[in-house]
Amino acid sequence: MIPSAQLSTNIAVSEDIQTTITYNLTEDKIQGSSDNIEALQQAIYKVLNTEKYECPIYSFSYGIELEDLIGSDAIYVKAELKRRITECLTQDDRITSVDNFIFTATGDNLLCVFDVLSIYGVTTITKEVEI
Repeated sequence: MIPSAQLSTNIAVSEDIQTTITYNLTEDKIQGSSDNIEALQQAIYKVLNTEKYECPIYSFSYGIELEDLIGSDAIYVKAELKRRITECLTQDDRITSVDNFIFTATGDNLLCVFDVLSIYGVTTITKEVEI
C-alpha cells in the first residue's frame, strides 16, 4: 500500500496594479510622459477623436461613432451623444462614471461639456461635434 501524501494548498493571490504612464502627446510632437489624471485625459481625448470602425489598428470596441450624427436633429444628437460618450468612456477601468452633460448649439456644431469621475478624481471634458 502506498502511504497517503499530504497536499498543501497554500495559494497566494495578488492583484498587479497596472501603470498608467504613457507618452505625452502635444499638437506637434511626442515629448515626455504623463501619468494618472493627465494620462487618463489623453486617453479620453484619443478615444473621443477616433471614429469607431475606421482605423484598423484598433478593435471594433474602441472609439466613438459620430459621423452618422451629421444632419440629425439636435435633440436626437444630444441624447445619442450622451449615451455614446458614456458607453465608450466607461470601458476604461479607471473611469467610474460620466455625468453633468451640458450642451450648447452654435450653428452646425454642438458643444458638449461633461465631467468624468475616475479613480484619480474628476476632470471636465469638452467635445464639439458637427450636426
